[in-house]
Amino acid sequence: MKWLDVIYLFLAAFVSTASFSQSKLDTFLTPSDTLNKPRRDLVVISETTLATASLVGLNQLWYSDFDRSKFHTVNDNNEWLQMDKMGHVFTSYQLGRVGADLMHWSGVRKKDQLLYGATLGFGFLTAVEVLDGYSKEWGFSWGDIAANAAGTGLYIGQELLWNEQRIDVKYSFHQTKYAPQNPEKLGKGLLEEVLKDYNGQTYWLSANLHSFFKESNIPKWLNVAVGYGAEGLLSGAEDIDSQLLTNNSRRRQFFLSFDVNLNKIKTQSSLIRTIFSIINMIKMPFPTLEISKKRCVFHLFYY
Repeated sequence: MKWLDVIYLFLAAFVSTASFSQSKLDTFLTPSDTLNKPRRDLVVISETTLATASLVGLNQLWYSDFDRSKFHTVNDNNEWLQMDKMGHVFTSYQLGRVGADLMHWSGVRKKDQLLYGATLGFGFLTAVEVLDGYSKEWGFSWGDIAANAAGTGLYIGQELLWNEQRIDVKYSFHQTKYAPQNPEKLGKGLLEEVLKDYNGQTYWLSANLHSFFKESNIPKWLNVAVGYGAEGLLSGAEDIDSQLLTNNSRRRQFFLSFDVNLNKIKTQSSLIRTIFSIINMIKMPFPTLEISKKRCVFHLFYY
């Protein structure tokens, strides 16, 4: 339930560069060809400070509102039709990508980019999971750990196999009718719903076609995306939904669509490349085929 909080780190890092002039900013954002120790130290100190502050803030501001307990584990693998686990895969993948990119920006060699950068998401989310383990409301989930490992492994595996990311993990969201029915769980207002309403979230594996067919004339920016979502969720468990006396039918959704890989669009500006890299974690709206139980629907634009 806290997996998207880390997006604020992306925003903070980006806004902090706004005081630079255009040329200085572009130079600052250009990756170093060789090891740049000041940059590396800046990255390590910044990540450590942000991660520590985030964990302390969560512990003091979030967990303090709930009863504490002895460390315990829970098996929540059957909840939310696994949409929460998809959130963990997405977050660990994207944090790992950012961690590796920052190491690349510092001129760190490839091996250390993967060892110390790409594991950023797994390490941070594991620390959050430990805090969950001491909360009576939740608990340490091995399913969450497995999802974190899957996201990190997907990034590292592609770098080792292809030396590039041919398949990205992406996210899209639309507001639904379900959040007003249980705003405590699904959020009240757009910002909370983006973080909490699993009914409106879709997670995508977006594959770049040209990366797989390098001799073809396929546009380098064109992706094909397969998505997963769910609908009819008012709580984690189906039996609790039944107790709420709703007529919602919980169902999984599968999607097939096109997408744009912004990282494949050529530009000489490091600033624009940085902006593209941030936006690229969002799946672009395109005509989409939805397949679910007893239903097949074509959407002109789906997000």
